[in-house]
Amino acid sequence: MALSVPDQLVQLDAARQLVLADSALYPQIVQGILPIVGANAVLELRRWGAEFLAETFASPVLGLQEKERLSIGVLQTLRELLEQPAQDNSVMKSVIQAAASIYALVFRYIIANPHDSATWDRMAAVKSNIFRRWDTASGGIRVCCIKFVQRVVQVQTPGVIADPRRPEQNEVSLALVPRDHPLIPPSRLEPEALGLLDRLLNVFHEETSDAILVNATLNCLGALIRTRPNASNRIINAILNFNPLKRASSPMTPKLKVQIKSMEKTTRTVLSNVQRRNENGPFAGRIKQYNERLAQARFDLFDEGSKKRALPSEPTDGLDNTKRMRLGAELPERPEFPPLPPGPVSHAQLFTLSGDRGLASFDVTQLPFDLVVRIILPVLHRVEQSTFDTAVNAVRFRYGGLMKAQAAQRQAPQQALGDDEDDYEPDFEPTEEQVLNKTNNEPPEDPLPLPPDLALGPFKIPQPPPLTAEETQQIGKGTISRVFSMMGVLDDSPAAKRQRPGLNRLAGSNYDRDAWMTVITRLATRASAGLDEEDVSDEEDAGNSKDVLAKQITTHNLSEGIRETLWKFIIEDFRSRISIAISWLNEEWFNDRIQLQNHEVHNIKKRPPRQNYERWMLKVLDSILPFLDAKDKVLIRFLSEIPALDERVVDRVKGLAKDPERVALAAQALYYLIIVRPPVREICADALEDLWRNYEDARAAAGKLLRKVRPQLFEGGNSNMPPAVLPVNIKSPPPPESKEGLPSASAAGEGVLATPNAVAAAG
Repeated sequence: MALSVPDQLVQLDAARQLVLADSALYPQIVQGILPIVGANAVLELRRWGAEFLAETFASPVLGLQEKERLSIGVLQTLRELLEQPAQDNSVMKSVIQAAASIYALVFRYIIANPHDSATWDRMAAVKSNIFRRWDTASGGIRVCCIKFVQRVVQVQTPGVIADPRRPEQNEVSLALVPRDHPLIPPSRLEPEALGLLDRLLNVFHEETSDAILVNATLNCLGALIRTRPNASNRIINAILNFNPLKRASSPMTPKLKVQIKSMEKTTRTVLSNVQRRNENGPFAGRIKQYNERLAQARFDLFDEGSKKRALPSEPTDGLDNTKRMRLGAELPERPEFPPLPPGPVSHAQLFTLSGDRGLASFDVTQLPFDLVVRIILPVLHRVEQSTFDTAVNAVRFRYGGLMKAQAAQRQAPQQALGDDEDDYEPDFEPTEEQVLNKTNNEPPEDPLPLPPDLALGPFKIPQPPPLTAEETQQIGKGTISRVFSMMGVLDDSPAAKRQRPGLNRLAGSNYDRDAWMTVITRLATRASAGLDEEDVSDEEDAGNSKDVLAKQITTHNLSEGIRETLWKFIIEDFRSRISIAISWLNEEWFNDRIQLQNHEVHNIKKRPPRQNYERWMLKVLDSILPFLDAKDKVLIRFLSEIPALDERVVDRVKGLAKDPERVALAAQALYYLIIVRPPVREICADALEDLWRNYEDARAAAGKLLRKVRPQLFEGGNSNMPPAVLPVNIKSPPPPESKEGLPSASAAGEGVLATPNAVAAAG
């Protein structure tokens, strides 16, 4: 029964994943797909096949000799795809890219096999077909043709021979071809290459040149300038005679403006790279002048800010600006200071010249003395002398007014007594009404106490009320957030980078990021150590149970908050902060061991302390696994430096093999643990064997490493050998619809199977 096109595409994608995992499968996969994706196949299969062939010959993992053998076999298929009447742009572009990759390989093969005329005829037919499309095809295909022409020119011109004794290591060029070669004589190929180069440079002389083709040509010419010194003079002269801004005279549309800018930038980039490679070359001066002239022309053409009308050099109304400034000059405003409040005045109120209530209520005594000095000295240095004198005079005026008010208050009682003395007047008899008025004006018998002279004594803020558990937790979270906010600003200390004293170092002695991280990790691990073991069971301690419980909850929540924030900080950039994660987990492991030892010695009847290492280690591992790529070395470093491993960690590493791109990473991590961590050697070996038996994509990578660990599995006649790899044209079983979820840290066990020598940095 014939498979449908979607099913065939699924099988072809599975074949692509196989060769991406193991490049040794390229020959059999390529030979297997050629009949499927040939010129008679449907359009979807032809598109897939052309794209796969272009990827195959551009892959850096496939060797040159293997590519050369494969290129001979696919040459006829490429020719048939190019000559097919019903043509597709995607197929054409991929086929031309593949032809550009294999041209040098076929050329090397023809040098060694001068009598294989059939192969060279097929290559010549492909080359002629591409040349015919160069001027008539669409823009994308023409760009691919330009790349093919660049490879032809590079191959058919003499290059530099690095080692004549080893021609297979030299670059493919006309210098490797014997003069009497029957199929590719140098006397015929070199003029053809120079003619193609002239045709390639002709794009700079056209009046209506396409910006896309110009940029593609410039990008290809950079490689020719670097590898072919004989043709570099012609190429550089053509670029220097090219003006990318010549189309600016036509009506400027947004599209045209973008095209001109792109051509100018590409031209300037190519010439700058040439000048950078040979600063003392013959074209260095001309390239520098060309770039300066091009930059100035671009500035004059596209700079809109310089086109604004400038201010007039003379006043338009007949008045001089200086006279106008003199007539309209205003006196500087004198600062107004708020008056003193009525009643007693403190020192703070006397010297406060600001009307801001928030600033006036701020208690400066809360700041450290050295910080106050560092703030005051720069401020006094920047304050103008006139402003400072005005403030001093204002305080002096206030103090003088207070002293006058104090003297007036002292003289008031004496003046009252002097006014009340009755002078003897024998001829005057006061009336009853006068006596009553005088009596009412007398002071009362118990006068109110007079205010103090000047209350300028020391001011002390009363003690704040005790914080509740919720307030303590909120303040602790705010402090943690501020500490972590400056972690990204702090860098490693240069002294710390130069000095590595090892186990004799002191943790947190340099006041850099590592020191702050040491403080944070120990606050998270050791601040709440032992508090969760408190057990209030006696009736006589029932009154204090609520306080102890509140203390436990507050400290536990604060430590968990620090751990949560530290975990988020690490996950934001785990590749550069993996050392912080390792230090933190070492602290957790060390603290768990110490608390467990103290519990066994002193607190046998109480419940064991909570273990935090396994929980947070698995959480960190689960957070970084989804973001690892196939070439990440972070996982191997993390697994090798954390202090303890168990089966849950190995299962998570083994789960990476479900992704075909990360099979090699999982196998290498397990093999590394087998070598450097003996306590988990058997567990990792079992996991590697499981990959070899049950994971189709991991069989090749795991088999190479398992052969070194358990060679008995590969002895002849062993019934445990896994089934062979299925051919490409046989449909493999579909993958499961949903991956089984990995066990969470809370559901996993607590047993630790491997504890290498993990030494916590002691402060």
